[in-house]
Amino acid sequence: MELGIYTFVENTPVEGFEAKRTPAERVRDLLEEAVLADKLGLDVFAIGEHHREEYIASAPSVLLSAIAAKTHQIRLSSAVTVLGSEDPVRVFQQFSTLDLISEGRAEIMAGRGSFIESFPLFGYDLNEYDELFGEKLDLLLTLRDHEIVEWSGKFRAPIHGRGVYPRPLQQPLPFWIAVGGTPQSAYRAGALGIPMALAIIGGYPEQFKAFAELHRRGAVDHNQKKPALSINSHGFISETSQDAADIAYPAFKQTMDKIGRERGWAPMSRGQFDDSITLKGANVVGSPQQVIDKILYQHEIFGHDRFLLQMSVGSVPHQKMLRSIELFATEVAPVIRKELNLE
Repeated sequence: MELGIYTFVENTPVEGFEAKRTPAERVRDLLEEAVLADKLGLDVFAIGEHHREEYIASAPSVLLSAIAAKTHQIRLSSAVTVLGSEDPVRVFQQFSTLDLISEGRAEIMAGRGSFIESFPLFGYDLNEYDELFGEKLDLLLTLRDHEIVEWSGKFRAPIHGRGVYPRPLQQPLPFWIAVGGTPQSAYRAGALGIPMALAIIGGYPEQFKAFAELHRRGAVDHNQKKPALSINSHGFISETSQDAADIAYPAFKQTMDKIGRERGWAPMSRGQFDDSITLKGANVVGSPQQVIDKILYQHEIFGHDRFLLQMSVGSVPHQKMLRSIELFATEVAPVIRKELNLE
């Protein structure tokens, strides 16, 4: 199993500090986090696209390129690229360029996105949300598979016999589809033979088993090889379960309560948070042993090939974040790899 980290490069107030970091300070901290993850042998570092004031991640390919110049082994992915409001040609060009900079370590993880701000920002109609994604996915896959492109659609000018450059070092450029709560998306990813990243950020993992089964069924129904599956979860690691919960909870609550006010959710209580970090809960927060137990428990359910952890659901002190990354790489990852016979 590949093990890695994803982030939206949040920049919100940190518990115990009077002021939040400047954007430049947050980017500096991001680079330090990625360099540490690479140095300690984690497999993936991913950045999700967002267009809100609390995140500094509107241009993941730029941030990933900066990371590529400072790292040597770790794979670099979006998490996700909001494809419905992007131009697939530019997405392909940006990540092909990242692939060249990183000497073959780039990936695209495309999805609908968890927020909608990019659609009005770039002049798209939310009533065409699903249709936009489907058409742009078709174009992006065409660009991946063909140097000279013949393509036409409804929302973008056609491309007739034009080459799209640069081409990536990897052939083909790795591509994942991120799925949250849409069964049709899971089946479609399997039908296309595309690896799926399944976001488990609420409820209980067992509730999402059907999505993994739909992904595999789509592949079988369309004579595709079994595509890879990633589980993406919120979490945090510290030396003890109590310390991990005490560090993570204020950041989780701040972020989830802000989103909740926008979407009509009740504020998060400490009891709800504590329930979410039990073995069968969605959030992977705890001591190294608790995190090991939860990853292995989820593997029994999904049999997945990759696990990505978002440690920054809201801002935590930077040194605590670095320690969480260190524990993930040095205490969790070796056990997971041994238990799954990957060493």
